[in-house]
Amino acid sequence: MPKKIYVASPLGFSEVSRDFYYIKLIPEIESCGFQVLDPWELAPLEKVKKVSKMPFDKNKLDAWKILNMEIGECNRQNIDLSDGVFAVLDGVDVDSGTASEIGYAYAKGKPILGYRGDFRLSADNIGGVVNLQVEYFIRKSGGTIITEFKNIKKELIHILA
Repeated sequence: MPKKIYVASPLGFSEVSRDFYYIKLIPEIESCGFQVLDPWELAPLEKVKKVSKMPFDKNKLDAWKILNMEIGECNRQNIDLSDGVFAVLDGVDVDSGTASEIGYAYAKGKPILGYRGDFRLSADNIGGVVNLQVEYFIRKSGGTIITEFKNIKKELIHILA
């Protein structure tokens, strides 16, 4: 039975980043023999499309509130099912949803591999790569933060050995 990796990232929001996500990143993780738990695929996309197309009124607001809870619950369940988490840390600051998933995964005892291919400075001080609390949870989980795509396979296999 292949080990399951939950991929925490904001890459599903943008058309450009979705290409990187599905053409390069997900295949790289799968090439390691892992089963990817992809929150962008696990979310109820038909419901998202339906709510997105609703006219802007109280019904749409209420529908989003319900759907947001459903998506959050789906993500929580899949982190629970995972053997570890791969987290994309790019951006001026780590995406708040990704940071939340990292904290939850740490609390559940999941090893976390962070990937930051973004060269911009994002840490609280020169001693860090990203926000110190995010980095703490990743490193204390037994994981690490890599800055080069080519190291994904080696490090994923290492932290989930």
